[in-house]
Amino acid sequence: MIQSTNQRRQSGQASWTAEFAAWFRALEKSYPKERRLFEDPFAVRFICTPLQAATQFARLPFIGRIVPMLLDRFGPGARTSGVARTRLIDDHLTHALEQGISQVVILGSGFDSRAYRIPRMRNVRVFEVDQPHTLSAKRKKLAGLLGELPTSVTFVETDLNVQQLERTLSAAGFDPSQPAFFIWEGVTQYLTEQAVDSTLRFISTTAPGSFLLFTYVHQHAIKQLAADKKTRRIHRLLERIREPWTFGMLPEQLPAYLEARGLVLVEDVNAVTYRRRYLNPEGPHLAGYPFYRAALVQVKQREAEPQIRFFRTYFS
Repeated sequence: MIQSTNQRRQSGQASWTAEFAAWFRALEKSYPKERRLFEDPFAVRFICTPLQAATQFARLPFIGRIVPMLLDRFGPGARTSGVARTRLIDDHLTHALEQGISQVVILGSGFDSRAYRIPRMRNVRVFEVDQPHTLSAKRKKLAGLLGELPTSVTFVETDLNVQQLERTLSAAGFDPSQPAFFIWEGVTQYLTEQAVDSTLRFISTTAPGSFLLFTYVHQHAIKQLAADKKTRRIHRLLERIREPWTFGMLPEQLPAYLEARGLVLVEDVNAVTYRRRYLNPEGPHLAGYPFYRAALVQVKQREAEPQIRFFRTYFS
């Protein structure tokens, strides 16, 4: 029986969406090493026992392919978009670290394990922002895996729908005078319009040289989710676990939307584009849902063109 999000909160568990995202990453290990988009040894430890069993089955030769095949049939493009965007964000983050970024903020961090699996992250301040029940579940898992939590990581309990990110981050030691790299992966569609607006406006006040990479869902897809027979299953699942999509954006309006909030759009791509970059460009996964999108945004600054040119190469 699938528990609702409220039931999981009461039992101290993280949301289903955080667990599914970790499951998608865990399944990457079922592929040959040279085929994997990344190595995430923590992902399988963050998921429930049934999903762990399915992950182990997926690693069996030949018959294990049934697991991702069935998953992709249920939600075409959901898994492949998830792992491709994880790799895309990893690439941008790694470059930012190489360029000297000293603060990383992961909004809606869920079971994100970048602070523990990417070596360069050990040398910067990392702020993991999420709701208390999710961070509590994560701390317990990490304590069992690592023994001692890294001192470079600070957990910031924040519900973006009801709390001001500026206040909670500041209290946690975030320095707005130093450039930061913000990651907002798989979160905006679950927030209110006001929460997204408030968060973006805060990010625009941080130091020049700061970047934000966020994902969002096309607004038209959210409106048609229940009506379209291709997406009806996902709509029913989201309703059942009480994690419905509530916010979307229109790509054609995104540059002006961000400009009004003190941010500059560097690039905005749909899931087909970034799946093609990292997966077989002729594979069946390209026929999956195209409404997942990823946008790279820069805090307004003078003489920013060299950095913008670099980041654009990732989306070419």
